[in-house]
Amino acid sequence: MRFDPWDPDFVAHPYGVYADLREHRPVSFFEPTGQWLVARHADVNALLRDRRLGRSYLHLATHEEFGRPPEPDFQEPFWRVIRAGMLDVEPPVHTRLRRLVSRAFTPRMVESLRPRVRKTAESLVDSFVAKGGGDLIAEVAEPLPVTVIADMLGIPESDRHLLRPWSADICGMYELNPSIEAQHTAVRAAQEFGDYLRERAADPGDDNLIAALAAIDELTMDELVGTCVLLLNAGHEATVNVTGNGWWALFRNPAELARLREDPGLLPTAVEELMRWDTPLQMFERWVLDDIEVGGVAIPKGVEVALLFGSANRDPEVFAEPDRLDVGRADNPHISFGAGIHFCLGAPLARIELIESFGALLRKAPKLELLREPEWTGNYIIRGLRSLEMSV
Repeated sequence: MRFDPWDPDFVAHPYGVYADLREHRPVSFFEPTGQWLVARHADVNALLRDRRLGRSYLHLATHEEFGRPPEPDFQEPFWRVIRAGMLDVEPPVHTRLRRLVSRAFTPRMVESLRPRVRKTAESLVDSFVAKGGGDLIAEVAEPLPVTVIADMLGIPESDRHLLRPWSADICGMYELNPSIEAQHTAVRAAQEFGDYLRERAADPGDDNLIAALAAIDELTMDELVGTCVLLLNAGHEATVNVTGNGWWALFRNPAELARLREDPGLLPTAVEELMRWDTPLQMFERWVLDDIEVGGVAIPKGVEVALLFGSANRDPEVFAEPDRLDVGRADNPHISFGAGIHFCLGAPLARIELIESFGALLRKAPKLELLREPEWTGNYIIRGLRSLEMSV
């Protein structure tokens, strides 16, 4: 098998290909996307922190000046929303946005959400158990982060069914060479979500994140909207897929599941290990803003590097027995949340959601069993399962 992000077999089983890349072609050019693949942990970690690369180049040059074709006009509503958030911009705009948003998204505020997250997780699991099981992703993994982010944003329950489809559709733009249909779908979702958030921000109510952001004078309306969209997409998609991928990993490693059931105190390290062992974000892309050299390979300005998180997290130079799932792994410098200035702002909240979700299922469904082998959605960059059918 070779690196082919459109091949369902590769998407389901990429780790053997990654091992071959790390050993024989740690930096290699992938013609179909015109990107340089970077497979080793040391290189990926270093490039995430290297200011000669960026999520964008538009702070330095136009598309034409950078040697890239301009984006199609129909994508403008999408990029208006996305580039108003901090993920797809670089300093000084990124520095300013992160500083402002951090005022409202403080560690104390995030930790204060733990009781609400626990209550929500337990309620979802109680319903799941009462039904005798079902699709764990649809009934537990997806509703938990949606409920949490909706509570944070002050979005009423009657509108919450809109959030997951918007998030999934927007994230479709980040897959490799998305189809024209997927691009139009992402544009529509970004425009609809942006319009909805502008309406909410006009009358945000009290004691919610939109109100807190709206009170920051230096934050524009577009930036407020872009920030809220990013919080939904980044936090929601990751938490859903770590939950699904994580339980599937545990059922493929029954001794580790038994170990976790016996000692729930391992939950914090187990969550980190599940994120390492089968990370949902398999690839993170960066533009090369100045000529660089990686592993003895010269990479010129103006191209994109594809940082293979899934490969880096299985690198034997960093992780002992990297293909073995170890829920008690103490030394675990995985990069599933990124590194450098774009390190995930929502990482503390994601960890709380995952610990509470896994904990509630371990406590309330001690006989949880997998009914059938799941299927992957087919997406590569944000990689997750279609469903996870279980009985209790």
